[in-house]
Amino acid sequence: MNITFHGAARVVTGSKHLVTLNDGTRILLDCGMFQGMGERTEELNEHFGFNPQRVDYLILSHAHIDHCGLIPRLVAEGFNGQIFCTPPTLDLVKILLLDSAHIQMMDTEYSNKHRRKNNLPLLSALYTEEQVTDALKQFKTLDYHQEYAITPSVKFQFTDAGHLLGSAAIHLSVLENGKQTQITFSGDVGRYGDILLKSPQEFPQADYILLESTYGDSLHKEAGPIAEKLLEIIRETCINNNGKVIIPAFSVGRTQELLYALNSLELKGILPDLDYFVDSPLSEKATRVMMDHPEVYNKEVSDILKVDANPFGFKGLHFVESTDESKALNDRHEPCVIISASGMAEAGRVKHHIKNNIGKENCTILIVGYCEPNSLGGHLLKGDKEVSIYGERFEVKAQVQSIRSMSAHGDYDDLLHFISSQNTGKVKTIFLVHGEYEVQKHFRLKILDKGFNAVEIPYQHQKIEI
Repeated sequence: MNITFHGAARVVTGSKHLVTLNDGTRILLDCGMFQGMGERTEELNEHFGFNPQRVDYLILSHAHIDHCGLIPRLVAEGFNGQIFCTPPTLDLVKILLLDSAHIQMMDTEYSNKHRRKNNLPLLSALYTEEQVTDALKQFKTLDYHQEYAITPSVKFQFTDAGHLLGSAAIHLSVLENGKQTQITFSGDVGRYGDILLKSPQEFPQADYILLESTYGDSLHKEAGPIAEKLLEIIRETCINNNGKVIIPAFSVGRTQELLYALNSLELKGILPDLDYFVDSPLSEKATRVMMDHPEVYNKEVSDILKVDANPFGFKGLHFVESTDESKALNDRHEPCVIISASGMAEAGRVKHHIKNNIGKENCTILIVGYCEPNSLGGHLLKGDKEVSIYGERFEVKAQVQSIRSMSAHGDYDDLLHFISSQNTGKVKTIFLVHGEYEVQKHFRLKILDKGFNAVEIPYQHQKIEI
């Protein structure tokens, strides 16, 4: 058999890994969208590198758009097989993909206004809401540890990856020519001691591991707990400087972590008396999904639920639905906190909020997760003094801060912990995916130091026989 790495190869986004058996069966692991890749993004998302009609099955690790975001396009181009995921993942996918289609339509319309003025070719969305609805008909859900045979020679199961509600590592067991081969795809690995979720689970012994490596050269260390850091930034910006705090945050996972941290400040009686806006229709839906799956929470959150029925709600919280309400925030002069998607500030409403506040010295843009280097969030994190937003250049006068420890991705200690359950002598090769190449080269050495035999870093569209 062979594995071809069609996405998240020496980059972080666009997760797509195609396993092809000797009998021609093709199993795709994830079908994610590239994000934050600058001018290359559109082209990368338009071409899979393989024929969707020839893929037999799709197994999805979790609902983040860089892992599921191209599924409607895959189906529209001829894939008609089953799509497997956990039940919470499907609940999130339903709202995330519809939201993705809507955002594409809105952003495309906005960009095309400028392109018409400059006589440039018009853009089109990758897929429509109708194509999302069609794709959802092909999903089948399986619980963690429920072994399922997709063919007489291929079985798989999910284990909890601790990264996002419903996130899973995928474990394939393939019988070929009388030989059993075990392949594990980590998906995205969460953190041990996550603010909301249970820690990643141990997984069965593997022969080959596809391992994410987003923070393969980093340790998530902060001076204090997340809630305390948030409180410090809010007090300084909103109370002392009478400004706004703009927080780009993915609607699923990161937004709920922020709300949980702010709720904990209210429970202690120290949350500043301000308005807190979550400007993303998707975020409210995602928060309701989170409330529907209490089984995923860690012990601390489970204990909080005994005294607080809604750990994501507090005084002053407003969910913004309509576009008009969102636009009205730009005319608001009172200090406030605005949490809005997307997390890389590459699309969605947050881009407009940054555009309207980036030139104000009393405002703060707070980055709370990973950003592709070429995304707007990535440029802000690098300290660029000028950035491009919707084709216009803006001087960065607002304060830019980050809380790196809020990442839902494990750091290198977490990733090494994740693979520590494995007998190093039995793992033939670890393939590093979902990471920047320089980071992966550093992480490769750390893995080898732990006694593993071989660590490879595949490039885009590379085919490797196993």
